[in-house]
Amino acid sequence: MNAPMKKMLDKLLKHQKPQESEVKNFLEKQKTEEAFDYHKRGLLSVPLKLIVGSVRRYHDFDNKFRLKQHLPQERLVRIRNIMRAGKPLPPVDLFQIKDEYYVLDGNHRIAAAKEFGFKDITARIVECIPRKKTWENILYREQSAFYDKTSLPSSIKLTEAGQYIYLLKQISAHQQYLEAEIGKVVPFEKVALDWYNTIYTPFVSIIKQSRFLEYFPKRTVADFYAYISFHQWGNWRQKADGVETDELITKNMEEFRKKMAEKHHQDYSEMLRDITVFILLSIVTRKEEQIIKKLFQIEEVKEVHSVHGNIDILIKAILTRDLLSSDAEVIGRFVQDKVRKIPGIISSQTLIPSISKIKDTGRNGSLPSRSS
Repeated sequence: MNAPMKKMLDKLLKHQKPQESEVKNFLEKQKTEEAFDYHKRGLLSVPLKLIVGSVRRYHDFDNKFRLKQHLPQERLVRIRNIMRAGKPLPPVDLFQIKDEYYVLDGNHRIAAAKEFGFKDITARIVECIPRKKTWENILYREQSAFYDKTSLPSSIKLTEAGQYIYLLKQISAHQQYLEAEIGKVVPFEKVALDWYNTIYTPFVSIIKQSRFLEYFPKRTVADFYAYISFHQWGNWRQKADGVETDELITKNMEEFRKKMAEKHHQDYSEMLRDITVFILLSIVTRKEEQIIKKLFQIEEVKEVHSVHGNIDILIKAILTRDLLSSDAEVIGRFVQDKVRKIPGIISSQTLIPSISKIKDTGRNGSLPSRSS
């Protein structure tokens, strides 16, 4: 290569943006977000796709969390073998900054889990709360404070600052009502749980039936709850409000709660429906019989099949919706707490049917039972 050509190539390479060749640096992200306030979140199941960086070893893994080839591979190989054998490993330790997670301890376990195609991993979480004054961070801090005080699941997603504070005021008002009604102090977390079950959830069900969300795709069901309940139950509310709204949602929050209790959830059957899931398992072959036996002992598991192909076992489970959790959270807990804890299971994949048609082939409308 002649000198002018080499000089031009060097110049191009110098100004070319380098490809991302390693996972994200936690310290850089922490500094950018000014995330220096810490809160312990305990032991949780974390989606692997949200684990994007490392605290100390970000130079050792590429942007897909694969250990770089020039580094010693023995530890990674050992962890792979443990996972293949279905043996349990201790939880990893992660720092959380908003919706991203960074590995403090367990980089090789994360790399192996991603390599095997796992969807999530059990981790001890310490959340770093961002202090940088942006609109997004203000909303995030309000959200975090709301969950800290109420201990409710993270399914209430608001898009405007100030609305979480309004919900806390609602719960406080409900606390005053309950304490006056029963004549004793009620812990705030217990009040929040009652508010969620008896006020928020039925209200949200009405909103979903109204199909508002189809016309406002950037808003959440929690946004509509906050807006409608504020205008319906606010102290400044005018008496001339629409009659149709009052028929569905009474003028007083506690009256609404009593009205919903009287219905015994008869108009809100979708909140109590079953969730059908199919789970595909890859297992250690020599443990197939023991694994099938243990799976069949799980109450929610209705069918277990040994199959040929890329997977080893197919199971069908019927789960009951939890009013405090999304379907995904219910399924995730079931898989993590009951299925994946069985020794010998290497990986799992969950399928949720969107449309189902079932033929009744038995005399009583059910499939005839058989054993093999």
